[in-house]
Amino acid sequence: MLNDITIGQYFPGNSLLHKLDARMKIVLILLLMISIFICKNYVALAIALAVTILLVSISKIKPSVILKGLKPIFIILIFTTFLNLFYSTGEPLVEFWIFKITERGINNALFMGMRIILLVVIGLMLTYTTTPNSLTDALEALMKPAKLLGADTHSLAMIMTIALRFIPILIEEVDKIMAAQKSRGADMESGGLIKRAKAVVPILIPLFVSSFRRANELADAMECRCYRGGEGRTKMKVMRLQARDYFSLIFVILYFAGIILTRVFFKSVI
Repeated sequence: MLNDITIGQYFPGNSLLHKLDARMKIVLILLLMISIFICKNYVALAIALAVTILLVSISKIKPSVILKGLKPIFIILIFTTFLNLFYSTGEPLVEFWIFKITERGINNALFMGMRIILLVVIGLMLTYTTTPNSLTDALEALMKPAKLLGADTHSLAMIMTIALRFIPILIEEVDKIMAAQKSRGADMESGGLIKRAKAVVPILIPLFVSSFRRANELADAMECRCYRGGEGRTKMKVMRLQARDYFSLIFVILYFAGIILTRVFFKSVI
């Protein structure tokens, strides 16, 4: 399961999504995520699904990689969908004990499940197609207004990007620790919930030690390279918006407007 966590990884490519300006990409991803919450009928949901599939196709990321990234949220997806099935009002279609399933409950469950899937896929597209350096520069540029409040936007962007990049590194470290523990006879897969929870302790302690060691090594490496923050520093690659970025923005705005129009012309089901 740990190997299926691909968040924070970057997959090199030459697709349109890879070539988009990172600043514009973040803005477009946020708009797409917001549009998913606006969907209140199946027409809007179908449009959002179609655009998400188009996004994956443009990125040229293999569907198997996307499915691999969805595996870690499978339990959350099932639990949330199941919970929404009973959390509704209206005439019950099926009723037993204190639980009842209504038509609105079925719609809520389907919408919630699809929303989670679409949100995760769209979020993965950002990290899959954007290099860490581009992501840091884009976050810093988008947070420039916060400088008026005295915030160190460069450091904030750097911290967020490093934290994101540390996820696959820590996952790899957990795999190594688990393999080492199993080679010493540790049993982490049998027994009840309490026994499995206790088996996690020998993994967490070495993981924390390794994480602090890596953090110190990174800090030393940055200091040895005379890193002093973003003040007065120039960019090796200056970000500039191009025609493809503006066309992408126009497309997403039209899509966003279409989602809003579906709420006017089609009846809401949730």
